[in-house]
Amino acid sequence: MNDENSFGIATILIVDDAPDTIEPIVNCLRAGPYRTRIATSGERALELAQVEPLPDLILLDVMMPGLNGYDVCERLKADPRTNGIPVIFLTVRTDAADEQHGFDVGAVDYITKPISPPIVKARIRNHLTLKAASDFLTDRNAFLEQEIDRRITELNAVQEATIIALASLAETRDAETGNHIRRTQLYVKALADTLKNHPRFAHELSDESIYLMYKSAPLHDIGKVGIPDSILLKPGPLDADEWEIMKRHTTLGRDALLAAESTMGSEVSFLRYAKEITFSHQEKWDGSGYPQGLKGEQIPISARLMAVADVYDALISERVYKAAYSHEDAVATITAGKGLHFDPDVVEAFTQMADVFRQIAIRFADT
Repeated sequence: MNDENSFGIATILIVDDAPDTIEPIVNCLRAGPYRTRIATSGERALELAQVEPLPDLILLDVMMPGLNGYDVCERLKADPRTNGIPVIFLTVRTDAADEQHGFDVGAVDYITKPISPPIVKARIRNHLTLKAASDFLTDRNAFLEQEIDRRITELNAVQEATIIALASLAETRDAETGNHIRRTQLYVKALADTLKNHPRFAHELSDESIYLMYKSAPLHDIGKVGIPDSILLKPGPLDADEWEIMKRHTTLGRDALLAAESTMGSEVSFLRYAKEITFSHQEKWDGSGYPQGLKGEQIPISARLMAVADVYDALISERVYKAAYSHEDAVATITAGKGLHFDPDVVEAFTQMADVFRQIAIRFADT
């Protein structure tokens, strides 16, 4: 960008109430790749600054009747449409305080009167070069931001598709359906949104963490892929040995996620909640759950939410070994488990918004 033609045809707005200043500027720019606009007042300058194509640069007299140059410059810089246009002041003043005032309101340079045409052309060329470089960087940064957003969206879509595929694989092993995945995912999010302002949960339930819990919730039973069909699909009650094997699905799921994470060489944010939910969603508030017998606050919040979501959906769903509960009976069963199976505050939230669960269940009912 070392010649004037590199800018194309630039629009220069000349603002001065004195014709003897305007004429030599117009004459010196006529030979260059410039189109000029002329305003003889600050008010008219503000009008012409809004005309498309917007000026590429403004030469602005400081001393004018009505709105002076400082006032015009401040208004230009306060307007998002014009705040990026370079302003060069034209002035007979050479006092340092006046110059500082001009820079403070947003000017990029000063040209003293009477003007020198070569100086005017050189200053214009230099500031158009700087503006072109700045515009290029702005456009480049906007492109990079869009590209980053696109790739993040693509990555999230791939992650979610992979999660659903893995979860669906686990669901095909037993009597549950893909809609169970979707329902429990939405139950967890609904509960988390209800509890995010609760004093006990606010520190954990940020919008980001709720999104990650929602995204990872479908993996809660991924460990079932490691349970033999003879146990997983058994229509009747499991005996003691079979039950011990069944309980391993929590550990199997957590270990599979740990193994996947280890191949990446670092922890993955959404897998944090997937590991918590997979490993601990069968824990109970009173410590009688598995696999670790965690009690109360020892159980991760994500797993406490999943416990309610998973039990509610299991209750309202028909299985080979049981009939489906009504919504009301499922709510009563979970309420009876308050402080025993479930976190009391999670149950309180559940009972307040149980109709949301009902609507999710209806919308994504098994067919």
